[in-house]
Amino acid sequence: MPPATASDASTLARDFDLRHLDPAFHADPYPAYHALRAYEPVKRMPDGSLFLTRFRDVQAVYRDAKTFSSDKTVEFKPKYGDSPLYAHHTTSLVFNDPPRHTRVRKLIAGALTARAIAAMEPGLVRLVDGLLDAAAERGRIDLIGEFASAIPVEIIGNLLDVPHAEREPLRDWSLAILGALEPSLTEAQFERGNRAVDEFVGYLRDLVARRRREPGDPQHDVLTRLIQGEEGGEQLSEVELLQNCIFILNAGHETTTNLIGNGLVTLTQWPEQRAALLHEPSLIESAVEECLRFESSNQLGNRMATVDTEIGGVVVARGTPVTLCIGAANRDPEQFAEPDRFDIRRDPNRHLAFGFGIHQCAGLSLARLEARIAIGRFVQRFPRYRLDGEPTRGGRVRFRGFAEVPLELEPAASRTA
Repeated sequence: MPPATASDASTLARDFDLRHLDPAFHADPYPAYHALRAYEPVKRMPDGSLFLTRFRDVQAVYRDAKTFSSDKTVEFKPKYGDSPLYAHHTTSLVFNDPPRHTRVRKLIAGALTARAIAAMEPGLVRLVDGLLDAAAERGRIDLIGEFASAIPVEIIGNLLDVPHAEREPLRDWSLAILGALEPSLTEAQFERGNRAVDEFVGYLRDLVARRRREPGDPQHDVLTRLIQGEEGGEQLSEVELLQNCIFILNAGHETTTNLIGNGLVTLTQWPEQRAALLHEPSLIESAVEECLRFESSNQLGNRMATVDTEIGGVVVARGTPVTLCIGAANRDPEQFAEPDRFDIRRDPNRHLAFGFGIHQCAGLSLARLEARIAIGRFVQRFPRYRLDGEPTRGGRVRFRGFAEVPLELEPAASRTA
């Protein structure tokens, strides 16, 4: 396909509307992001909101949490009305400002210390190796359904100590609730999301009652930690507790699934990078960072201007919704040399895949560990794995990933320990 001309790119930027996107954008949003960054880096949407694509603008908004609020009580009302989805998304950690945000984040972060995460590694290795053993027997695998999605379900389920027999609905609930965060929402998505919140809350109410009767170890069990609250401090209300349990279960699912899936697919498209990782397994940490930058699992963030201000020289009125395009910021040539090149040795690599500032992802160290073990061990175990048909995209704008990726496996001659 010939490269787009300047007039093509300016037209692409001029006509861009987040609520009306064609299938080509879902397959490859990066030409649109490049066009916007070049011609309308602070793009005013037809609905009056702003769409940011430059790294420096996105980072500046993340940095200034007072001017740019994460609270969604006003912004989500027209979209969700008085629905279960509204109750969930306006109570969850990610869509709140201090002091509520600080209180909940502190409780969650206390169970995600470096020591606690390091203690998860042996169990994670066993889980991944078991999934790889099963795949080796079959000779092929759906990368998403039979590998990438199975890992965070297990890890987050362990964090909240959800009984194994009760984990099956978690992923579907998560996909339905997160799917309702898309810029434009169908009636079916809205109904599915609301039903998932109701079912999830009903399940968690029972789980919380059981955990109150038999508390776990708050050093490792996040649910017990949330129930007990800060020592000598205030406790979470029942609504805060239930909705933030949903948030924790959701936050670690789709984004980590996408990170693992996107990473392993991208490595098939850049064979020299896969060969380098095979030859030097120690490159896995920087490879994970490049996967995060190159195909960011979470492509969009949202803020609301609390005062009259400006972004990148553009006047912004108080109350203006602002969309932060993480996927575009992470391909900004001002920040990254050859941004469309996948380079597992890239250094420095100060991407925004986990956000920035007070809302930076609380589980980033856990996500990195899961990706390092999953991607690293998959590549070493199946050095010649290849696509066995066309992958199916997840059809999301906010969360970029695949719904299905058929792979044919060709294991190494001997098992890599």
